[in-house]
Amino acid sequence: MRYWQALNRALDAELREDDAVFLLGEDVGLYGGTYRVSEGLLARYGEWRVRDTPISENSFTGLGVGAAMLGLRPVVEIMTINFALLAMDAIVNMAAKIPFMSGGQFPMPLTVRMPGGVARQLGAQHSQRLEAMFMGVPGVRMVVPSTPQDAYWQLRQAIRSEEPVLVLEHELLYFTTGEVDENLPAPPMHQAICRRPGSDLSCITYSRMVAVAETAAEQLAKDGIDMEIIDLRSLAPIDWDSCVRSVQKTHHALILTEDPRFGGASAELTATLQERCFYWLDAPVARVAGLDLPTPFNGELEAASIPRVADVLAAAKALLSPQ
Repeated sequence: MRYWQALNRALDAELREDDAVFLLGEDVGLYGGTYRVSEGLLARYGEWRVRDTPISENSFTGLGVGAAMLGLRPVVEIMTINFALLAMDAIVNMAAKIPFMSGGQFPMPLTVRMPGGVARQLGAQHSQRLEAMFMGVPGVRMVVPSTPQDAYWQLRQAIRSEEPVLVLEHELLYFTTGEVDENLPAPPMHQAICRRPGSDLSCITYSRMVAVAETAAEQLAKDGIDMEIIDLRSLAPIDWDSCVRSVQKTHHALILTEDPRFGGASAELTATLQERCFYWLDAPVARVAGLDLPTPFNGELEAASIPRVADVLAAAKALLSPQ
């Protein structure tokens, strides 16, 4: 099924199984969601549990925080991660802090879904990658599913969690397809997965960049380079053990992220792996990341501002070249 259909199936299952679950956000009801994720749910569960909201992100995210404090399980959809900037007070000052400041008296079973990433000429204000900003907020968990199967698993796990979970969905993944088996046992929500085993270098990545890495790995194999791909699946927390095991095997690490290089997710990944894997690395950790500029609207410039397959090929070959 398509990625959006997997998310829709996950929402349907949780709404059906738990009366405490409800959805709220802009256009989640009558319109069925900007990317069809809540399609059909209003007709099935009614407007009390699938609630359209005004265009006021901080207000309805704050409403979700209050509902979670009272024992409900709200699933808030913020139309794009760019608009989450308007809900930072509710996410950072409320959702992330209340369980700690109350000594655990108030759990926070809040799920916030946010499409994001560079899509197709949406302009600088609608193409931001803000995951690093949320990685720096203690108390918030964050998952980044790259496949329909993970989208299904991780959304259901997020809704069942007693902690606030951000679900970051890349806008270019919604209409990708993949197998979804609802009966498979789900791995832990924050556990990384090896998408492709390899022996020469470890490419550590997440979200849409997993597909870029897979295409690059196929081309590298033709040149005799065997690249392992680790899909993080989660950015808060990060499954460091899986990353370290991979680097111990390959002795080379390449970090691939779509977000900007300076101060982005790749910076934390590089720093921590350098600390944890120093004695196994045969070369410094390398990274391929987005350029440090607002995303251009022009299609060709937009494509050049984020990592492409050619960038991964060049970085991988440079990493393995004798110094």
